Amino acid sequence: MTCQDIDVGYWVVKAFRVTFVGELGWELQVPSYAAVQVYNLLKEAGKEFGLRDAGMQTLNSLRLEKAYRDFGLDVDNTDNPISAGLGFAVKLDKPGGFIGRDALAAIKAEGVPKVRMLQFLLKDPEPLLYGNECLYLNGTEVGHLQIGGYGHSLGGAVGIGFAELDAPLTTAIISEGTWEVEVAGERIPATASLKPLFDPKMEKIKS
Repeated sequence: MTCQDIDVGYWVVKAFRVTFVGELGWELQVPSYAAVQVYNLLKEAGKEFGLRDAGMQTLNSLRLEKAYRDFGLDVDNTDNPISAGLGFAVKLDKPGGFIGRDALAAIKAEGVPKVRMLQFLLKDPEPLLYGNECLYLNGTEVGHLQIGGYGHSLGGAVGIGFAELDAPLTTAIISEGTWEVEVAGERIPATASLKPLFDPKMEKIKS
């Protein structure tokens, strides 16, 4: 989460130390008039390292393995940060407060949420996930996936979605329950997790 100006050829671009895919990486903010030239320079400099282009399907697969949320796709303005697993990004003691602070504080004060966004990994590497598949906990339907894709590093289809109970959805229930995801009419056993199944200690992006 740092930023600095760097030179790429004749151009000055902003380099952000941030990643959307869970790997050590950078994002470059390039003036539109310099985009083609900067792209060509990067491709040429990256040849010796095997640099290749990657499309949105690749980026989506990688960020799903890391359980990174995509606003507008996985979560929107009808969801709250606590249920979405983004409470760490909201500081209730921010000087001056913020719009919605009191409502969020009240949600947090209720304790463990009944609705929580979880990451799921199918235990069978063959079925694929695309999104909207139903989630089952101990044989009862409790929600659905927002999005799904194949996790090549994890070795199976992975997705994230909201699960909802009538009681708090505790860590113990999540780890000890029997989870299944319905794929084409068949329930496939799955692992559910609050933490990213890929690099949960954030070692790759902090190295």
